Amino acid sequence: MREIFSPRKTRFTLPIWVAAAARAATQVLIGMSFQSEQELCIPNEKKKISVSVASAAKVGTCDGALGISFCHSGLGLDLTQGLEAWVYVQWDEEHIYSNALEASQIENNHQFFSLVPGTGVGRYQVDGSICASKFAYDLLKINLRPLVPIGRYLRLEVVFPKGSDLAARTSNESFGVVDGLSLIGITAEAQVSASPEQLNKNLEKLASITDHKGFDGFLTLVIGENGLDLAASTGLNVHPILKTGNWVGPLLIAAAKANVKQLVLFGYHGKLIKLAGGIFHTHHHLADARLEILSALALRTGLPVDLIKSLISSDSVEHAFKTLTSIDPLLSKRLWEQLAGEVERRSSEYVKRYCASKMSIGSVLFDRSRKVRRVGPVGLEQLSSLGIRSLCSS
Repeated sequence: MREIFSPRKTRFTLPIWVAAAARAATQVLIGMSFQSEQELCIPNEKKKISVSVASAAKVGTCDGALGISFCHSGLGLDLTQGLEAWVYVQWDEEHIYSNALEASQIENNHQFFSLVPGTGVGRYQVDGSICASKFAYDLLKINLRPLVPIGRYLRLEVVFPKGSDLAARTSNESFGVVDGLSLIGITAEAQVSASPEQLNKNLEKLASITDHKGFDGFLTLVIGENGLDLAASTGLNVHPILKTGNWVGPLLIAAAKANVKQLVLFGYHGKLIKLAGGIFHTHHHLADARLEILSALALRTGLPVDLIKSLISSDSVEHAFKTLTSIDPLLSKRLWEQLAGEVERRSSEYVKRYCASKMSIGSVLFDRSRKVRRVGPVGLEQLSSLGIRSLCSS
């Protein structure tokens, strides 16, 4: 018998609440009664979890049903805490299969549903498809498969009524995601990016990299999940890449102690700018002085006082740079250079404060449009030595 976990003891990610609402709605669609407690199977795990759903019912005379849940991550400062999630399910008559063989083939490929981004749900700007992780898809597959008759195809439309407003507070656009919140959880349980548990996991990953006999001393530290593919596309993936969350400082020190010789900090400028201000735990709930740091850098760069005042009154660092670029592109370029260099300088000073190290630290900063905007002077030397010329011109 599988172990059942209660939501009162466990905090869950957004895909879990969506899957629970989808399962409740699908049950109603096929004629079952509403079940407020949904037992979900978790991909690649033996346990089940019990998740509460607010409601589920057929919608009017339409051949569809709506399930509603409220996200409880267990994290007091989480953006999705209390988020209302709707999942509208209906049969897609365009995917009724003509014969048993076709239905069997679809069954074997697990292609029995489509996931559609509704209001407030993040889409990839490139093609408009829903931004959802493989975990989210696998979760829906294993929990809906027993409910969907062979040969039928289910259409699931996910709606977050307040998703668009909440997404405006995130950096989703910098990763090519627009219109709402993403289903990018990769585990059932919510992880605190500011928690010691996250740091410990990253330290273990760092040790596995540096202990490998083929490690040559070059490491790229990517700040945040969505910078991974961008870092790889630049050619940096010829050396190990380690994704970190908000515990940047301790990982820098651990890397130095593990005899990393060259380290590249690769990340969104809204995160890396905090390092330029001496803030090495970058979670925005703990410290956020980005515009103040930018204004101080602008003063060092020699910008006029009137321009500095306009920067500090901007809505974001991104907006501040766009404003400055429209007024004086040359000054904007100088400020980018100042920022990238300061990230490197303050990071090196931070490491030397805690350990004796000759580890060189370079920086690569990208903006909301996923464009690499500036490489610091140390980073330029590092990338040149690797022959990565595409970034050296940034």
